[in-house]
Amino acid sequence: METYSLLQHYWWFIISLLTGILVFMLFVQGGQTLIYSIGKKPEQRDQILGFLGHKWEVTFTTLVTFGGAFFASFPLFYSTSFGGAFYVWMAILFFFVIQSVGYEFRKKPSNILGEKTYDCFLFLNGLFGTVLLGCAVGTLFTGGEFIVDKGNIANITGPNVISMWQNPWLGLEAVLDYRNVALGLAVFFLSRVMAIHYFFHSIESDVLKEKSKKPLVISSIGFLVFFLTFFISLIFSSGVGYDAVSGGYVREDFKYLTNMLEMPIISVVLVIGVLLVLYSLWNGIVKQSTKAIWFSGVGAIVTVTMLMLLAGFNNTSYYPSLSDVNSSLTIANSSSSEFTLTVMSYVSLIIPFVVWYIWYAWKQMGRYNNNGY
Repeated sequence: METYSLLQHYWWFIISLLTGILVFMLFVQGGQTLIYSIGKKPEQRDQILGFLGHKWEVTFTTLVTFGGAFFASFPLFYSTSFGGAFYVWMAILFFFVIQSVGYEFRKKPSNILGEKTYDCFLFLNGLFGTVLLGCAVGTLFTGGEFIVDKGNIANITGPNVISMWQNPWLGLEAVLDYRNVALGLAVFFLSRVMAIHYFFHSIESDVLKEKSKKPLVISSIGFLVFFLTFFISLIFSSGVGYDAVSGGYVREDFKYLTNMLEMPIISVVLVIGVLLVLYSLWNGIVKQSTKAIWFSGVGAIVTVTMLMLLAGFNNTSYYPSLSDVNSSLTIANSSSSEFTLTVMSYVSLIIPFVVWYIWYAWKQMGRYNNNGY
Protein backbone atom coordinates (compact mmCIF):
# COMPACT_ATOMS: atom_id res chain seq x y z
CA MET A 1 0.00 0.00 0.00
CA GLU A 2 1.43 3.40 -0.96
CA THR A 3 2.38 5.81 1.80
CA TYR A 4 -0.35 8.31 0.89
CA SER A 5 -3.03 5.61 0.87
CA LEU A 6 -1.75 4.32 4.20
CA LEU A 7 -2.02 7.83 5.68
CA GLN A 8 -5.59 8.17 4.37
CA HIS A 9 -6.57 4.87 5.94
CA TYR A 10 -4.83 5.81 9.18
CA TRP A 11 -6.74 9.06 9.47
CA TRP A 12 -10.04 7.41 8.64
CA PHE A 13 -9.32 5.06 11.54
CA ILE A 14 -8.69 8.08 13.81
CA ILE A 15 -11.98 9.65 12.68
CA SER A 16 -13.76 6.33 13.28
CA LEU A 17 -12.28 6.02 16.77
CA LEU A 18 -13.27 9.59 17.64
CA THR A 19 -16.82 8.80 16.51
CA GLY A 20 -16.89 5.77 18.79
CA ILE A 21 -15.60 7.79 21.76
CA LEU A 22 -18.16 10.51 21.06
CA VAL A 23 -21.01 7.98 21.09
CA PHE A 24 -19.75 6.63 24.43
CA MET A 25 -19.56 10.13 25.93
CA LEU A 26 -23.19 10.71 24.99
CA PHE A 27 -24.10 8.85 28.19
CA VAL A 28 -24.14 12.35 29.67
CA GLN A 29 -26.95 13.29 27.30
CA GLY A 30 -28.75 10.06 28.09
CA GLY A 31 -28.55 10.80 31.80
CA GLN A 32 -30.09 14.22 31.27
CA THR A 33 -33.24 12.63 29.81
CA LEU A 34 -33.65 10.55 32.98
CA ILE A 35 -33.57 13.21 35.68
CA TYR A 36 -37.37 13.31 36.07
CA SER A 37 -38.07 9.63 35.47
CA ILE A 38 -35.45 8.58 38.06
CA GLY A 39 -35.16 11.68 40.24
CA LYS A 40 -38.62 12.23 41.68
CA LYS A 41 -37.37 14.77 44.21
CA PRO A 42 -35.29 17.94 43.64
CA GLU A 43 -32.40 16.64 45.73
CA GLN A 44 -32.33 13.41 43.67
CA ARG A 45 -32.23 15.40 40.42
CA ASP A 46 -29.43 17.52 41.82
CA GLN A 47 -27.54 14.36 42.77
CA ILE A 48 -27.92 12.89 39.27
CA LEU A 49 -26.80 16.08 37.54
CA GLY A 50 -24.01 16.45 40.07
CA PHE A 51 -22.52 13.18 38.87
CA LEU A 52 -22.93 14.26 35.24
CA GLY A 53 -21.63 17.75 35.92
CA HIS A 54 -18.49 18.86 34.05
CA LYS A 55 -18.39 15.58 32.14
CA TRP A 56 -20.61 17.27 29.55
CA GLU A 57 -17.54 19.40 28.80
CA VAL A 58 -15.62 16.27 27.78
CA THR A 59 -18.49 15.31 25.44
CA PHE A 60 -18.51 18.77 23.88
CA THR A 61 -14.73 18.74 23.54
CA THR A 62 -14.88 15.34 21.83
CA LEU A 63 -17.50 16.69 19.41
CA VAL A 64 -15.32 19.69 18.57
CA THR A 65 -12.26 17.44 18.18
CA PHE A 66 -14.24 15.17 15.87
CA GLY A 67 -15.19 18.15 13.68
CA GLY A 68 -11.67 19.56 13.74
CA ALA A 69 -10.07 16.23 12.83
CA PHE A 70 -12.52 15.78 9.95
CA PHE A 71 -11.73 19.29 8.69
CA ALA A 72 -7.97 18.75 8.83
CA SER A 73 -7.86 15.23 7.37
CA PHE A 74 -10.83 15.18 4.96
CA PRO A 75 -11.61 18.84 4.18
CA LEU A 76 -13.84 18.06 1.20
CA PHE A 77 -16.25 16.21 3.50
CA TYR A 78 -16.17 19.13 5.90
CA SER A 79 -17.07 21.63 3.18
CA THR A 80 -19.67 19.30 1.66
CA SER A 81 -21.49 18.11 4.79
CA PHE A 82 -20.85 20.85 7.33
CA GLY A 83 -21.29 23.50 4.65
CA GLY A 84 -24.05 21.85 2.60
CA ALA A 85 -26.07 20.02 5.27
CA PHE A 86 -26.02 23.30 7.17
CA TYR A 87 -29.34 23.09 8.99
CA VAL A 88 -28.81 19.70 10.60
CA TRP A 89 -25.34 20.62 11.93
CA MET A 90 -26.58 23.99 13.19
CA ALA A 91 -29.45 22.19 14.94
CA ILE A 92 -26.95 19.85 16.62
CA LEU A 93 -24.81 22.80 17.69
CA PHE A 94 -27.88 24.63 19.04
CA PHE A 95 -28.89 21.73 21.26
CA PHE A 96 -25.35 21.44 22.62
CA VAL A 97 -25.22 25.17 23.33
CA ILE A 98 -28.44 25.10 25.37
CA GLN A 99 -26.93 22.22 27.34
CA SER A 100 -24.09 24.44 28.54
CA VAL A 101 -26.61 27.15 29.35
CA GLY A 102 -28.66 24.66 31.36
CA TYR A 103 -25.75 23.55 33.51
CA GLU A 104 -24.53 27.09 34.00
CA PHE A 105 -27.78 28.72 35.10
CA ARG A 106 -30.18 26.09 36.54
CA LYS A 107 -28.88 26.59 40.10
CA LYS A 108 -28.08 30.28 39.84
CA PRO A 109 -29.98 32.25 42.51
CA SER A 110 -32.90 34.26 41.15
CA ASN A 111 -32.54 33.00 37.56
CA ILE A 112 -35.38 34.52 35.59
CA LEU A 113 -36.47 31.37 33.72
CA GLY A 114 -36.63 29.00 36.65
CA GLU A 115 -34.85 25.71 37.30
CA LYS A 116 -37.36 23.60 35.36
CA THR A 117 -36.71 25.61 32.20
CA TYR A 118 -33.02 24.75 32.32
CA ASP A 119 -33.88 21.15 33.12
CA CYS A 120 -35.93 21.23 29.92
CA PHE A 121 -32.86 22.53 28.04
CA LEU A 122 -30.89 19.53 29.32
CA PHE A 123 -33.65 17.11 28.31
CA LEU A 124 -33.88 18.59 24.80
CA ASN A 125 -30.12 18.29 24.41
CA GLY A 126 -30.26 14.67 25.55
CA LEU A 127 -33.06 13.83 23.12
CA PHE A 128 -32.41 15.82 19.96
CA GLY A 129 -28.63 16.06 20.37
CA THR A 130 -28.27 12.28 20.29
CA VAL A 131 -30.92 11.56 17.64
CA LEU A 132 -29.64 14.23 15.23
CA LEU A 133 -26.03 13.12 15.68
CA GLY A 134 -27.09 9.55 14.91
CA CYS A 135 -28.95 10.74 11.81
CA ALA A 136 -25.91 12.73 10.66
CA VAL A 137 -23.64 9.69 11.06
CA GLY A 138 -26.25 7.60 9.26
CA THR A 139 -25.85 9.75 6.14
CA LEU A 140 -22.31 8.37 5.82
CA PHE A 141 -24.05 5.18 4.71
CA THR A 142 -27.27 6.49 3.14
CA GLY A 143 -25.74 9.51 1.38
CA GLY A 144 -26.77 13.09 0.69
CA GLU A 145 -28.03 15.18 -2.22
CA PHE A 146 -24.92 17.07 -3.27
CA ILE A 147 -22.73 17.62 -6.31
CA VAL A 148 -18.98 18.13 -6.19
CA ASP A 149 -17.18 20.01 -8.96
CA LYS A 150 -13.59 20.87 -8.10
CA GLY A 151 -13.37 22.89 -11.30
CA ASN A 152 -15.56 25.56 -9.73
CA ILE A 153 -12.66 26.71 -7.58
CA ALA A 154 -11.22 28.47 -10.67
CA ASN A 155 -14.57 29.89 -11.80
CA ILE A 156 -14.29 33.69 -11.94
CA THR A 157 -17.63 34.33 -13.65
CA GLY A 158 -19.91 32.25 -11.42
CA PRO A 159 -19.99 30.51 -8.05
CA ASN A 160 -16.61 29.08 -7.02
CA VAL A 161 -18.10 26.71 -4.47
CA ILE A 162 -16.79 23.16 -4.88
CA SER A 163 -19.73 21.40 -3.22
CA MET A 164 -23.35 22.37 -3.82
CA TRP A 165 -26.38 20.97 -1.99
CA GLN A 166 -29.26 20.07 -4.28
CA ASN A 167 -32.31 20.72 -2.10
CA PRO A 168 -33.50 23.58 0.14
CA TRP A 169 -33.63 21.41 3.29
CA LEU A 170 -29.83 21.51 3.59
CA GLY A 171 -29.43 18.28 5.53
CA LEU A 172 -32.72 18.12 7.44
CA GLU A 173 -34.03 15.70 4.82
CA ALA A 174 -31.88 13.08 6.59
CA VAL A 175 -34.70 12.58 9.11
CA LEU A 176 -36.95 11.35 6.28
CA ASP A 177 -34.82 8.22 5.79
CA TYR A 178 -35.91 5.55 8.25
CA ARG A 179 -32.37 4.13 8.39
CA ASN A 180 -30.96 7.43 9.66
CA VAL A 181 -33.78 7.76 12.18
CA ALA A 182 -33.28 4.16 13.34
CA LEU A 183 -29.58 4.85 13.97
CA GLY A 184 -30.41 8.11 15.72
CA LEU A 185 -32.90 6.42 18.05
CA ALA A 186 -30.46 3.56 18.65
CA VAL A 187 -27.85 6.12 19.77
CA PHE A 188 -30.47 7.83 21.97
CA PHE A 189 -31.51 4.64 23.77
CA LEU A 190 -27.90 3.45 24.07
CA SER A 191 -26.97 6.76 25.70
CA ARG A 192 -29.71 6.18 28.29
CA VAL A 193 -28.53 2.62 28.91
CA MET A 194 -24.94 3.76 29.44
CA ALA A 195 -26.13 6.58 31.70
CA ILE A 196 -27.94 4.13 33.99
CA HIS A 197 -24.89 1.86 33.97
CA TYR A 198 -22.82 4.88 34.98
CA PHE A 199 -25.25 5.65 37.80
CA PHE A 200 -24.92 2.06 39.04
CA HIS A 201 -21.16 2.59 39.09
CA SER A 202 -21.12 6.04 40.69
CA ILE A 203 -24.23 6.65 42.82
CA GLU A 204 -24.62 4.68 46.01
CA SER A 205 -28.36 5.03 46.36
CA ASP A 206 -30.66 2.03 46.51
CA VAL A 207 -33.64 4.30 45.82
CA LEU A 208 -32.21 5.63 42.55
CA LYS A 209 -31.09 2.15 41.51
CA GLU A 210 -34.59 0.81 42.10
CA LYS A 211 -36.12 3.62 40.06
CA SER A 212 -33.64 2.90 37.25
CA LYS A 213 -34.87 -0.66 36.63
CA LYS A 214 -37.84 0.16 34.43
CA PRO A 215 -36.09 2.87 32.33
CA LEU A 216 -33.17 0.47 31.82
CA VAL A 217 -35.42 -2.31 30.50
CA ILE A 218 -37.31 0.09 28.21
CA SER A 219 -34.11 1.70 26.92
CA SER A 220 -32.45 -1.68 26.36
CA ILE A 221 -35.42 -2.89 24.29
CA GLY A 222 -35.49 0.39 22.37
CA PHE A 223 -31.80 0.12 21.57
CA LEU A 224 -32.09 -3.48 20.37
CA VAL A 225 -35.09 -2.73 18.14
CA PHE A 226 -33.62 0.32 16.44
CA PHE A 227 -30.03 -0.93 16.20
CA LEU A 228 -31.19 -4.18 14.59
CA THR A 229 -33.41 -2.18 12.23
CA PHE A 230 -30.44 -0.09 11.13
CA PHE A 231 -27.96 -2.97 10.96
CA ILE A 232 -30.25 -5.33 9.00
CA SER A 233 -31.13 -2.54 6.56
CA LEU A 234 -27.41 -1.77 6.20
CA ILE A 235 -26.62 -5.36 5.24
CA PHE A 236 -29.19 -5.25 2.44
CA SER A 237 -28.36 -1.70 1.35
CA SER A 238 -26.46 -0.78 -1.76
CA GLY A 239 -23.38 1.41 -1.59
CA VAL A 240 -20.96 3.18 -3.87
CA GLY A 241 -17.65 1.54 -4.68
CA TYR A 242 -14.76 2.98 -6.64
CA ASP A 243 -11.81 1.72 -8.60
CA ALA A 244 -8.61 3.08 -7.07
CA VAL A 245 -6.83 2.76 -10.42
CA SER A 246 -9.35 4.10 -12.93
CA GLY A 247 -11.17 6.37 -10.47
CA GLY A 248 -14.56 5.12 -11.65
CA TYR A 249 -17.60 5.02 -9.33
CA VAL A 250 -20.41 2.50 -9.41
CA ARG A 251 -23.35 1.69 -7.16
CA GLU A 252 -23.03 -1.86 -5.80
CA ASP A 253 -25.75 -4.03 -4.31
CA PHE A 254 -25.05 -5.39 -0.80
CA LYS A 255 -21.88 -3.28 -0.65
CA TYR A 256 -21.62 -3.30 3.16
CA LEU A 257 -22.30 -7.03 3.37
CA THR A 258 -19.51 -7.48 0.84
CA ASN A 259 -17.23 -5.33 2.98
CA MET A 260 -17.96 -7.52 6.00
CA LEU A 261 -17.11 -10.66 4.05
CA GLU A 262 -13.97 -9.19 2.50
CA MET A 263 -12.71 -7.65 5.77
CA PRO A 264 -13.22 -10.51 8.25
CA ILE A 265 -11.05 -8.98 10.99
CA ILE A 266 -13.23 -5.88 11.12
CA SER A 267 -16.34 -8.06 11.08
CA VAL A 268 -15.10 -10.21 13.96
CA VAL A 269 -14.20 -7.17 16.05
CA LEU A 270 -17.62 -5.67 15.22
CA VAL A 271 -19.33 -8.81 16.51
CA ILE A 272 -17.22 -8.65 19.68
CA GLY A 273 -18.30 -5.05 20.22
CA VAL A 274 -21.97 -5.95 19.79
CA LEU A 275 -21.60 -8.90 22.19
CA LEU A 276 -20.03 -6.62 24.80
CA VAL A 277 -23.01 -4.28 24.58
CA LEU A 278 -25.44 -7.19 24.80
CA TYR A 279 -23.61 -8.58 27.82
CA SER A 280 -23.78 -5.16 29.48
CA LEU A 281 -27.57 -5.11 28.98
CA TRP A 282 -27.92 -8.45 30.74
CA ASN A 283 -25.41 -7.46 33.41
CA GLY A 284 -27.24 -4.23 34.10
CA ILE A 285 -30.81 -5.54 34.09
CA VAL A 286 -30.22 -8.77 36.01
CA LYS A 287 -27.39 -7.80 38.37
CA GLN A 288 -27.40 -3.99 38.39
CA SER A 289 -23.65 -4.46 38.21
CA THR A 290 -21.33 -1.55 38.87
CA LYS A 291 -19.12 -2.91 36.05
CA ALA A 292 -21.80 -2.79 33.35
CA ILE A 293 -20.63 0.67 32.21
CA TRP A 294 -17.25 -0.75 31.20
CA PHE A 295 -18.84 -3.39 28.96
CA SER A 296 -21.37 -1.01 27.39
CA GLY A 297 -18.80 1.78 27.01
CA VAL A 298 -16.07 -0.35 25.43
CA GLY A 299 -18.67 -2.20 23.35
CA ALA A 300 -20.10 1.06 22.03
CA ILE A 301 -16.67 2.43 21.09
CA VAL A 302 -15.64 -0.80 19.34
CA THR A 303 -18.96 -1.24 17.50
CA VAL A 304 -19.16 2.33 16.20
CA THR A 305 -15.49 2.35 15.19
CA MET A 306 -15.89 -0.85 13.16
CA LEU A 307 -19.09 0.42 11.50
CA MET A 308 -17.22 3.54 10.42
CA LEU A 309 -14.40 1.42 9.00
CA LEU A 310 -16.98 -0.53 6.98
CA ALA A 311 -18.14 2.80 5.56
CA GLY A 312 -14.71 4.00 4.45
CA PHE A 313 -12.43 1.03 3.82
CA ASN A 314 -12.36 -1.49 0.95
CA ASN A 315 -12.73 1.11 -1.82
CA THR A 316 -16.06 2.31 -0.45
CA SER A 317 -17.55 5.79 -0.66
CA TYR A 318 -18.09 6.92 2.93
CA TYR A 319 -20.43 9.69 1.75
CA PRO A 320 -22.40 8.62 -1.34
CA SER A 321 -23.96 11.31 -3.49
CA LEU A 322 -27.62 10.70 -4.29
CA SER A 323 -27.52 13.36 -7.01
CA ASP A 324 -24.40 12.29 -8.91
CA VAL A 325 -22.63 9.04 -8.12
CA ASN A 326 -19.35 10.48 -9.44
CA SER A 327 -19.50 13.17 -6.74
CA SER A 328 -19.41 10.57 -3.95
CA LEU A 329 -16.69 11.16 -1.37
CA THR A 330 -14.03 8.59 -0.55
CA ILE A 331 -10.97 8.66 1.66
CA ALA A 332 -8.95 8.88 -1.56
CA ASN A 333 -10.63 11.89 -3.20
CA SER A 334 -11.52 13.98 -0.15
CA SER A 335 -8.37 13.90 1.99
CA SER A 336 -5.77 16.56 2.66
CA SER A 337 -2.40 16.48 0.92
CA GLU A 338 0.19 13.86 1.75
CA PHE A 339 2.32 16.50 3.47
CA THR A 340 -0.58 17.62 5.70
CA LEU A 341 -1.53 14.08 6.66
CA THR A 342 2.12 13.27 7.41
CA VAL A 343 2.53 16.26 9.72
CA MET A 344 -0.79 15.48 11.41
CA SER A 345 0.30 11.89 11.92
CA TYR A 346 3.28 13.06 13.95
CA VAL A 347 0.99 15.31 15.96
CA SER A 348 -1.34 12.37 16.59
CA LEU A 349 1.43 10.70 18.59
CA ILE A 350 0.40 12.90 21.54
CA ILE A 351 -3.05 11.25 21.61
CA PRO A 352 -2.07 8.83 24.44
CA PHE A 353 -1.10 11.85 26.56
CA VAL A 354 -4.44 13.50 25.76
CA VAL A 355 -6.24 10.31 26.80
CA TRP A 356 -4.26 10.29 30.03
CA TYR A 357 -5.22 13.92 30.68
CA ILE A 358 -8.90 13.16 30.08
CA TRP A 359 -8.68 10.24 32.51
CA TYR A 360 -6.95 12.45 35.10
CA ALA A 361 -9.49 15.26 34.67
CA TRP A 362 -12.30 12.71 34.93
CA LYS A 363 -10.93 11.46 38.24
CA GLN A 364 -10.65 15.00 39.55
CA MET A 365 -14.23 15.76 38.50
CA GLY A 366 -15.36 12.75 40.49
CA ARG A 367 -14.04 14.35 43.66
CA TYR A 368 -16.32 17.33 43.29
CA ASN A 369 -19.70 15.81 42.49
CA ASN A 370 -22.03 18.36 44.00
CA ASN A 371 -24.95 20.56 43.11
CA GLY A 372 -22.66 23.23 41.72
CA TYR A 373 -21.38 20.83 39.05
